[in-house]
Formats: sequence, structure tokens, C-alpha cells
Amino acid sequence: MAGKQHKDKGITRRRMMISLMGITVLFIFLIVRLMYLMLIAGPKYKAMAQEQWTSRVIIDAKRGRILDTNYNELAVSGNVYRVDLDLNAIKNYIANYNEKNKDKKISNENIASSIGEAVGMDKFEVLKKLESKLPSGLPMQSAILARRIEKPQADKLKALKINGILISPDTMRFYPNKNFLAHVLGVTDNDGKGLTGLEYMYQDVLKGTPGVRLAEIDRRSEELPYTISEYTKPVEGKDLVTTIDEQIQFFAEKAANQALIDNKAKAVTVVVMDPKTGEVLALVNKPDYDPNNPRQGAADYNELQKIWRNRAVSDTFEPGSIFKVITAAGAMQEGVVSDKDVFTCGGSTTIANRTIKCWKAGGHGSQHFSDIIKNSCNIGFIQLGQKLGKENLSKYIKLFGFGQKSGVDLPGEATGIIRPLEKMSEVDLATISFGQANTVSTMQFMAAFNAVANNGVWIKPHLMKEIIHTDENGTRIIDKKFEDYGKKQLVDENNTKLLRTYLERVVTEGSAKKALIEGYHIGGKTGTAQKVIDGRYAPGKYISSFVGMAPIDDPKITMMVTIDEPNSGEYYAGQIAAPVAKIVFNDIFNYLSIKSDSTAEGTANSLLKDVVIPDVRGMKKDEAVKNLKKDNLNYDIDGTGEIIVDISPKPGYSVKEGSKINLYLGNSSNYNKEVVVPDLKGYSKQGALDLLSKINLKASITGEGMVTEQNIKPNEFVKKGTTIELILDHEVGD
Repeated sequence: MAGKQHKDKGITRRRMMISLMGITVLFIFLIVRLMYLMLIAGPKYKAMAQEQWTSRVIIDAKRGRILDTNYNELAVSGNVYRVDLDLNAIKNYIANYNEKNKDKKISNENIASSIGEAVGMDKFEVLKKLESKLPSGLPMQSAILARRIEKPQADKLKALKINGILISPDTMRFYPNKNFLAHVLGVTDNDGKGLTGLEYMYQDVLKGTPGVRLAEIDRRSEELPYTISEYTKPVEGKDLVTTIDEQIQFFAEKAANQALIDNKAKAVTVVVMDPKTGEVLALVNKPDYDPNNPRQGAADYNELQKIWRNRAVSDTFEPGSIFKVITAAGAMQEGVVSDKDVFTCGGSTTIANRTIKCWKAGGHGSQHFSDIIKNSCNIGFIQLGQKLGKENLSKYIKLFGFGQKSGVDLPGEATGIIRPLEKMSEVDLATISFGQANTVSTMQFMAAFNAVANNGVWIKPHLMKEIIHTDENGTRIIDKKFEDYGKKQLVDENNTKLLRTYLERVVTEGSAKKALIEGYHIGGKTGTAQKVIDGRYAPGKYISSFVGMAPIDDPKITMMVTIDEPNSGEYYAGQIAAPVAKIVFNDIFNYLSIKSDSTAEGTANSLLKDVVIPDVRGMKKDEAVKNLKKDNLNYDIDGTGEIIVDISPKPGYSVKEGSKINLYLGNSSNYNKEVVVPDLKGYSKQGALDLLSKINLKASITGEGMVTEQNIKPNEFVKKGTTIELILDHEVGD
């Protein structure tokens, strides 16, 4: 009996232990489950619960403005409206309406139709919003119907008097000047987030902090009594003050647009800077787009990116002869050249079995150092590059910032392609010296060119001047100023001062004479480079560039004009890019009140375009006058008769537009048939043929590319119908 009791007690103990273990396991499971629910799944369930018993509306902050250097508005956020749907309140509204109007019931479909008509949305899109679901499949409490609607639409919605339609203030980005400065300002998306340009680069500064309105609601979506609604006021974004001068930008925009039209070009870029501070005063690419409607004209994403791309920052190209400024600066700094040195150009040279031509087929003969800059002599710069050597040339290429980003505060900056020293052959040394083989961007080159204008000191190019906000009293507060100048002394001050005098000779005597404005001291360099497409030089496709600075003794302005694929008959930068810079320089000089050494009349005359006088002899008076007016030429008529029998000056002479041409009338077909030969250098084959046809001359053409030589010198008299022998070549320099 005692044994049986002992056995029963053992069984009881085992059962108790098993039960206790089971309870312990269950307890541990419950603790783990509770920890999972609280720590891991808790936020998810809390969010789901909050969606059901709270009404939460995000209130966007007003985006900061983008201003020019004088605080003129370039990008602003205007007051518009947003529409949120309190879906439970709308359901309750429908139920109450149907209860009161049993003969004329409404549904989500009716509501969707009325709302869609008011805001200009498709009713099915509105219906989709009204029937929005949570990820769990449960009905949502609220949904955003529309953003950035105008006041008339908001008023129409209010007039519907549908409980649950919440209309609140919103902001919309506006660019008051439309295409003006488009590639610099950039665009924002539908949520006001910067996608390109300064809008992207300074997103964190401009965006501000959104506000929140959070309220507890009952099953009818009405706010519960005795509960506190949370409200966080949005904080407006700060304003970005740029270095852009609106007036200078206007000058650049106007000139670039005209250059695009006149040259039938693929693209034109103009950049204006202050070399002492690195400030970008103007930057324009044409063609451009309207940031208020940034997707217009784009069929797909790739096309859109092409429209938005800032070519001054993102595109690279072989610089051509403008790079000779860098080669010259390096040679002067190394002390391997002076103006006593003589360079001989016979029109070509042979290096490692490769013949390299100068742009001037007959060569420039013997020249001093300053002359090879003025004449933009390729052979002279090959010899200069050999004096400098591969190691030093490579050193100055890197020192001036090529092959690396300049650091400008715009997205998508390209680095360019630079031939490494270890892979630089003797041919590479020759071609790089006069601007081939390596590639650069416009902004990158401007930063380097600025160092020459700024006495050898390199400064980082930038567009941010300061970040500001306005306090409640309307006082402007500066939060941050630009300070990251990255100053570096690259070359000696005296060398750059001397080099600038050589660059002035390029404008007064050399290839950039069409940038000359009488009374002002401008220094510059032209460059006409054949484009590289798919790794090869593309026939007939060029990039023509001009870089300049003024006044030469103490430059306050630097400028670069780039014309991509000009197609109007002229290609040389001296003929098409330099005149664009001339127009912009003149506008800036007047705007900044920079004084001229010349009389107002002399300055004004130098700004007029050069026009080749057409041959109107043999025409009737009315036809001749029409031809002269087409070229903006005035006229005087002398004599009697119906036919123009003579003209002075003679056809072919280059004169300023507005000049007066003397026409002599008669009735005989026997008249003076002398014609003046024009300067055809830089014209394409078709451009040269068109000009010669205009003055009744013929052409015999050898080669392809642009006119580099003509057998009869400009301004010589020949008989009408004379054939001019022209040599065309792809080798360019200018």
C-alpha cells in the first residue's frame, strides 16, 4: 500500500513538472510574442491603427526663391491649392444625402463626376481615389486628390459643398522669365523636388520643412471632443542668391539666340564670368526649354535629358586653338620661351612619319613668340610644345584643372579626357600643344582662362553667392556666404600680364579682329576645331570658339562663346564667334559704365557688321535697291536711265552695314566690270560659292573642308567672271 502511494506521488510530481514546463513554455512564447508585437510589428500595427482613427494631412513648406545677384526673382513659389479627400466623411455625406433624398440617391460615381468636372480630371481617376485601399485591403481614411490647382478650380470644388473635400494652401514653382537661364535654374518634379540645375544642387536649402496636421476622429470622421489636434507649422525654404546678373544674362541670351539663327547652328553656348571671384555672371545654352513646361517637345526620356542637359558643364570637345593660351602660359612659366625666339612655319611639319599641317597652307614664315599667338600658327605651337616637353606640358594641363571637375555648383559636370603622360607620343605632344587630342568642357576651360586674367590665380567657378531668409519683421538675414574659393597660384603674375598683351594683339591684328571695339582693350583667342564623332573627325562639322577678357590691364569680365556645328557657310571662329562676343562685351561695357578711350562715334562705328557689297550693275534701279537693302546698305543714285551702270565702292569690298553706296544710272550695257576679290578664308565650299556668285566671280576648288587659301589676295581688282582658285582643308586653327 505504501509503495502504491509512493508511486502515485511520483506520477503526480511528473505530471506537475510537465504541466509546469508547459506553462513555462507557454509563458515564454507569450513573452516572445508580446516582444515581437511591441518591438518589431508594433510600429506597423500602430501605423495601421492611426490610419483608421486619425486624420493626417501634410502641409508642404513654401520653397525658397532663387534670386540674381541684385535680388531679382528668377524662380519663385506661387500660392495655389491642394485637395485632400477625407474618405470616411465623404461616405458619411453620401449616406446622409441618400437618407434624406430617397428618390434621388447618389454614389461614388456621381461624386467622382462632379469633382472631376470641377478640377478638370477624368471621373474614373477621381473614382479610383475615392475607393483607395490600404495595403491590408481595408478602406483608406484619406487620399490626395490633386496638387497645385488654381483658385478658380478650388472655388468650383467649394461650391459643391461636399463634406470631406479638404482644400488647403499649396505652392507651385514658377519661372517668371520662362526660358531665361533655364539650364542653370533647372526644374522640379510634381512634389517640388529639384531634378536638375540649382533646384537639384540646393534642394536641401530650398525645400523647407513640411508641416503636419494630425487629429483624432470618430467613425463618422468627425474630430473627437476633448482631444488635442497636433499642428506643426511648415518652415519655408531659404532663398538662394546667385552670382547671375539678370541684365548680363539678358545680353548673353539675346546674342546666343541670334547666333543660333544666323549660323544655323546645332547649339550655341555663352558664359560670362568675373575672373577675380569665379562668379558666373551669365550662362546660356541655346536651344533651351521653358522650365514652366519642361517636358514639352520631348518624346521620351532620352530626348528629355538632351533638352535638360547643361552643355556648358556636361559636354566636352576638343578645344582647338583656344588651348594655345595654356601651352603659352606653361612655356612662359618654365622660362623656355621669350619674344626673341623665332619660329618657322612652312605650312606643315612631319613628326614620326605623320604630316601635320598649319591652317594656313602656305605657312606663316618666320615669327616671334607673340606672332605665333597672334597668327594662331599650329606649326609654331608644335615647336613651342617641343621646347616645353611632354612632362611639363602634362604638368600644366593638370595644374590648370583639365581632366578633373572644376567644382562648379551645377550637376552633371564632365571631367574631359586627357592623354596620360605615359601614353603621350611625340605626335600627341605636337597635336595637344595646339588644342587637339584632349577634350575639355566650357566651364572647365573658363576656370583655366580666368587664371590668366586673374594674374595666375585659379578660383573655383560658382553660382551660389549667399543663402538668406527673411524674418517676421521683413529683415533680410544672411545664413551663409560662398567661401570655398579654392585659390591656387598657378603661374607668375608678370607672365600672365605679358601674355594678356599678346592676346590683345590677337584682337587688334589677328584672327579675332571681329571682336574689336574701338576704345576698349580686349584680349582673346579664337579656335575652330573639327568635331570628333564616334572616335573620328567628322567632315564638315566644327566647333567654333572664342574666349576673351577685358579690360586687358585689369580684367573684370571674361567670356567664352561656343558655336556647335555652324551651317551658314562660315566656320572660322574669328568670323562667327568673335562677333557674338563683341556684341555682349559692348552691352556689358555700357551696363557697367566702363569708359572707352575712343569717341562715341568711333566706338559705335566699330560695332557695325561687315558686309560684302553685292554686284548690282546691270540691274534695274528697283532690283538693285532691293538687294542693297537686304544687306542693310544705304545708297545714293546719280544720273538718268533705268540700268545701274556703275557702283562705288566696287562689288566685293567689305564695308560696314549702313554704309552709303553710290549707284550710277545709264541705259548702256557697257559698264565698268571690275570686281574686288573678297576674303574667303574660313568659308565652307558652299558659302564661298554663294559669296562669289553674289559678286559675279567663279571658283575652282581643291580639297574639302574650309577655305584656307585663295590664289588672288583679298581687295585685288579682277574682271567680272574671273575664276578664283580656292584651297580647302580640314586642318584648322584660327
